[in-house]
Amino acid sequence: MTAQVSSEASRVDIPQEEVLAEVRNHIGHLTLNRPAGLNAITLEMVRSLSRQLQAWADDPAVYAVVLRGAGEKAFCAGGDIRSLYDSFKNGDTLHQDFFVEEYALDLTIHHYRKPVLALMDGFVLGGGMGLVQGADLRVVTERSRLAMPEVAIGYFPDVGGSYFLSRIPGELGTYLGVTGVQIRAADALYCGLADWHLDSARLSDLDQKLDLLKWHDSPLKDLQGVLAKLAVQQLPDAPLAALRPVIDHFFALPDVPSIVEQLQEVTVADSHEWALNTANLMQTRSPLAMAVTLEMLRRGRRLRLEECFALELHLDRQWFERGDLIEGVRALIIDKDKTPRWNPATLHELDASHVASFFDHFKQVAN
Repeated sequence: MTAQVSSEASRVDIPQEEVLAEVRNHIGHLTLNRPAGLNAITLEMVRSLSRQLQAWADDPAVYAVVLRGAGEKAFCAGGDIRSLYDSFKNGDTLHQDFFVEEYALDLTIHHYRKPVLALMDGFVLGGGMGLVQGADLRVVTERSRLAMPEVAIGYFPDVGGSYFLSRIPGELGTYLGVTGVQIRAADALYCGLADWHLDSARLSDLDQKLDLLKWHDSPLKDLQGVLAKLAVQQLPDAPLAALRPVIDHFFALPDVPSIVEQLQEVTVADSHEWALNTANLMQTRSPLAMAVTLEMLRRGRRLRLEECFALELHLDRQWFERGDLIEGVRALIIDKDKTPRWNPATLHELDASHVASFFDHFKQVAN
C-alpha cells in the first residue's frame, strides 16, 4: 500500500491531471502524474486508471498499454497513506473504499486481455508494486528501488503481496515482506519481480521505437521484440543470490521471534553482518505486522490470486482498529518523532492466538 514519502503528496497545491492518458501507434500510455509526491496513488487516481483501462480494453484500435510514473524519482511510492489516516480519524469511509477499489484495479491488470508494459523507473513501493506485478512486461532500470515496506509503518504487504511475494523461490519473498527491505534491479530480476533491465538513459529510445513499431505478430511478441533490442533479462551479482541459503534457512523458521533470535546468534563471518543488521532492522518494525505478514504469506502460497486479495481485504477490514497502522503513521508521518508505540511493544510479547485471530472466519470469505 504505502511508503512514508506519500505524505508529501497531500500538500501539492498546483492543480494538475493526476493521470495522463494518450494513445500513440495503437498503444495506450498511462502516466501517474504526481511527481512532487513520488506519484503516490489516491482513490481518484485508482478510479481514473480503472476507467481508462476499461475503455481501452473495449477499443480494438488499442493493442497494448504502457504504464509509467512522471519524473525521474519514482514510478509510484505507494498509496497516499496520509489521506487514509485522516479518513479513519474523521470517521469517514475513504480508507475503506480505497482498498476495495485499489485491489479491483490491481486484479484488472493481472487479468487484462491486452499486454501491459510497466516501466518501473525509480521507487516502486507498496501500491506501486500492486500496479506492476500483474503486468506482462516489467522493466526496471538502474534507478529502480522495489519494496513492500509496509511493516515499517505497522501494516502488512497488501495489493496482492500475499500472492506475488509468496511465489518467489525459497523464502526470499518472506524475507522481503517481513523485513520490508528495498531491492535493486539485479535482485528484482533474480526474484522474478521484473522481467527486463533497461538503462534509464534509453527510456526515450524505447518510446521512440514504440512509436515507430510495425505490428506483425501478437502485440505481446511485438513488444518483446522491441525490448530484446534494448534491454537484458539478467544482471550479474544479484546480492540475494549469495544470501539465498541463509535467507531460506532463517525465514523458514516457525515464527518471527525465532527468526530474530537465531539471526542474533549467527557467528559465521560471511553472514554475521547481514544477520545482525537484519535482526536490528526487524526490531524497529511492528511485531504484530511482521507476525501477521508471516502467516499471511504462508497461507498465500496455497491460495489463488483472487483468494489472496480476499484475504488481504479481510485483514484490512480489521487493521485500522486492531493493527498498528494508525500509530505507525502518527510516529513516522504525522508527528515524525520516529518512536512508534507498537502494540505489543516487543516480539516477546506477541501472542500467537492474537495473531491467529486476524485470520478467523477467512474460509467463509475465500469460498
